[in-house]
Amino acid sequence: MITLGQDEILAFCGEGDRKLRQIQSRMKARVVARGNELRVIGSTEEVDRAFEMINELLQIQRSHHQPLSDQQVQLAATHYESGREGSIREVFLDTIPVPLKRRHVAPLTATQKIYIDAIRRHDVVFGTGPAGTGKTYLAVAMAVSKLIAGDVGRIILVRPAVEAGESLGFLPGDLRAKLDPYLRPLTDALYEMLDADRLRQFIEDGIIEIAPLAYMRGRTLNNSFIILDEAQNTSIEQMKMFLTRLGLDSQAVITGDPTQIDLPKGRTSGLLHVQKILAGVDGIDFIHFSGNDVVRHALVQKIIRAYETHGQG
Repeated sequence: MITLGQDEILAFCGEGDRKLRQIQSRMKARVVARGNELRVIGSTEEVDRAFEMINELLQIQRSHHQPLSDQQVQLAATHYESGREGSIREVFLDTIPVPLKRRHVAPLTATQKIYIDAIRRHDVVFGTGPAGTGKTYLAVAMAVSKLIAGDVGRIILVRPAVEAGESLGFLPGDLRAKLDPYLRPLTDALYEMLDADRLRQFIEDGIIEIAPLAYMRGRTLNNSFIILDEAQNTSIEQMKMFLTRLGLDSQAVITGDPTQIDLPKGRTSGLLHVQKILAGVDGIDFIHFSGNDVVRHALVQKIIRAYETHGQG
């Protein structure tokens, strides 16, 4: 049994015990709120596991001085349900400082925490896994944080210009209009972290550059944080070209979903190929996300698992 203050237990359980039901749905033990008390009913092992999660969530709530979000509760419950090792407190209390709105971005799963730590330690990091796992968003947050701190002089965000069976040559409009649909996920992330006027000025001054992969050929990128997104749609030659652009005082993060390759039939993905030849190289790390790391709607995890089960993921 855990006894809490009235405000604390209301914040923890949520309106109408909404968050408590989220915890209950993933626990074998039964969790009940009575007055100012939380009681857990079940076998010794189930009760111990439930109390471990509840105590960690309470510590996080106290450290943040605000109620836990539904998303945090959902992901913590998923973490414990899956039996994964490690403290969720270490995950949620890590932060990436960014200038706007939230003031910081925080990992929401153990793999996201490992990913952020890898970016801090290595000059080249590959993040692979399903959509919605935060690969690109966290990489952009790290890039913005390093730019504002003065650790790098510019950010370069890159995507292949062919996805989902469409070619730029068949899209209407000028070059900017043609590129916008491909680069929008990157600009959306930036607008969540930087004031619109500041972001516009950074782009005009070339401090932040958003461009298709083909524009990287022949360049040497010094003092930069470079992100290659949707890397599953690079060829072997394009991946090699991108990686060899890395200059002095620069680092690169490469993200992609190996199950969503849109290359012409018969062409090997550079992302798949590079994992075979660069694994174990000092200074390079590969982080693999799974459906358990999806931080979108709870149903997205179930959809991904269903496709994986049927061999179509």
